[in-house]
Amino acid sequence: MALRPVHVNMKALDAPAVGRFWAEALGWSAYSPGVTTYVGPAGGLVWPDPVALGINVVPVPEPKTATKNRVHLDLATTSAAHQAELIARLEALGATPVHVGQDDVPWTVLADPEGNEFCVLEPREIHRDTGPIAVVLVDCTDPRAMARFWGEALDWTLHEVTDDHAVLRSAKGVGPYLEFLRTPDVKTVPDRIHLDLLPYPGDDKAAEVARLRALGATDLDVGQGDAPWTCMADPEGHEFCVLALS
Repeated sequence: MALRPVHVNMKALDAPAVGRFWAEALGWSAYSPGVTTYVGPAGGLVWPDPVALGINVVPVPEPKTATKNRVHLDLATTSAAHQAELIARLEALGATPVHVGQDDVPWTVLADPEGNEFCVLEPREIHRDTGPIAVVLVDCTDPRAMARFWGEALDWTLHEVTDDHAVLRSAKGVGPYLEFLRTPDVKTVPDRIHLDLLPYPGDDKAAEVARLRALGATDLDVGQGDAPWTCMADPEGHEFCVLALS
């Protein structure tokens, strides 16, 4: 039994506008089959995508606080010229430079039109085949503990774990990496961005949720009511959802 990440879930005041921004940023398409806006590879809505993690933009009434998100996206580039071109294009789409404590680093930190921080990375060989999203990065206080929980929760492979850093990726060797980075701050506000997880066909969602509780996850009530998905938090309080198989 295991779960697979299928979405990066992003809250927004204007979900269609934020969806359009990310579609343009990633070279993907935006689809609005209901109240949410799904951003995924061009060519038609495929869910779950066999390789990419899509972005599911959900409308909410609350704006982002000034607190830095503890989950953000790192975008891949293939050359210095590509990095510069992508940064310029993102700024033309409405992204703004932000300072989150970074010093003289080779990547650039931006925020989308609603203030969600993300990074445009310098070219890295390890990201040559990830697609436009290189990394989903999660700030945490204990990467080793996060590696234990998420390594058991997902069917992804643990590539690296140290006191400062933990890295997982799909066992198929495709798509983005999931990284946990040790930071001095702690979680103080609800996550604006989180992962949506999905059981595999034939697996039992209730059994998966019970397994996550045994691993240290806790149930959350975020006003979801009688929804088909289950809202939970990992041992450091990062929210995530377990979706129901359709």
